[in-house]
Amino acid sequence: MLPQWIIEKKRDGHPLNEDEIRSFIRDYASEVIPDYQMSALAMAIYFQGMTTEEVAVLTDAMMRSGSLMDTSSINLPKADKHSTGGIGDKVSLMLAPLVACSGVAVPMISGRGLGITGGTLDKMESIPGYRTDLSQDEFLKVLDKCGCSIIGQTAELAPADKKLYALRDVTGTVPSIPLISASIMSKKLAEGIDSLVLDVKWGTGAFMKTIEDARKLAKAMVGIGQKMDKGMTALVTDMNQPLGRTAGNAVEVIESIEALKGNGSADLVKVTLALAANMLVLSGRSETVDEATKELRGHIDSGAAYDKFCEMVLLHGGSVEAVNDTSILSTADIICNYPSPETGYVSKADAEGIGKACAVLGAGRTAVTDTVDHAVGITDLVKIGEHAEKGQPLLTIHGNEQNKVDAAILFLDNAFVLSAEKCHEADLIVETIT
Repeated sequence: MLPQWIIEKKRDGHPLNEDEIRSFIRDYASEVIPDYQMSALAMAIYFQGMTTEEVAVLTDAMMRSGSLMDTSSINLPKADKHSTGGIGDKVSLMLAPLVACSGVAVPMISGRGLGITGGTLDKMESIPGYRTDLSQDEFLKVLDKCGCSIIGQTAELAPADKKLYALRDVTGTVPSIPLISASIMSKKLAEGIDSLVLDVKWGTGAFMKTIEDARKLAKAMVGIGQKMDKGMTALVTDMNQPLGRTAGNAVEVIESIEALKGNGSADLVKVTLALAANMLVLSGRSETVDEATKELRGHIDSGAAYDKFCEMVLLHGGSVEAVNDTSILSTADIICNYPSPETGYVSKADAEGIGKACAVLGAGRTAVTDTVDHAVGITDLVKIGEHAEKGQPLLTIHGNEQNKVDAAILFLDNAFVLSAEKCHEADLIVETIT
């Protein structure tokens, strides 16, 4: 069938069959089908949608457009977690060593930040010497030795998705649940995992602005994974304020290290344990989430999770000395408080505004080729529901250029609202979808 016939079929609202989807993706990956025809199909999908069966085939086709990670040499259950992204989302740094302590291998292939959304790779590279560009053989050796490894996407992994994502970014077809789902799942399932837990965020600092859209995306991705015989669970979580009390790169590494030592912010620990516990249940290591949560807390209390993190860092070429003494990590030249304009309870700490402030400080990037400043960001964030006196810091700004600090303050001026009465705190974990 000619590519234009497949485009016309989807344009008119008809489901595509497996051969049509696979041949289109195969020919696009091999550059037989040009970008303009892929753009046309993406726009048709944007308007007409896809069935669960179509999205599952699209995911598999994009996954198989490159090489698959062969993890058969790892004789442990293999599970991973994916977050749809947010501000202060440092969960992966804690979760990987925590889950590995319970005998589940975590082959985690992560991304970089873009815009206001932070990236796990940028955070890990705040640790001097830490390599995120391991070869597949190196990746498997680290997994075999310590049970967890965090690296970046290789050129061989789902190349059709990489091409299509860049195209969607410039053709107005990014916010399509079928295309988002296939993009995420094609990369994650290429890791050779048995199960996957999803953290689908909603709110001002998330891609999905409403609970309803987050729920739709979560259900779509769970459905894809189930069609491909993977254990799946999704948590819909709140991202209307940053997760934890820091946002940036090195500052988030420090907060993660403190959390692994038992000094974590309550919201960060709650989300991390919930995601990790579901990974243990899906992997057959625990019968219930409560049982798994108790075991995971034990890994923090005993110091095992912190030791596992150090082991992973060492195997990646990173400085364990910098983990043990975080003053070695990059620090900013300008450190100043952002004072509360009045006395009251924090009723809004807008994740989007705080994320934009971090981005202009240099913690984020507006283009993939941009370099991030590992030292900048915010710390000591006062959370929604907490009380602040007039003049008391609502957060601390870390910057390296005064003009960028001034620009960040403009975003912070609109990020906070204080009220006379303590507001009702929103549910952090809205729903669990299995």
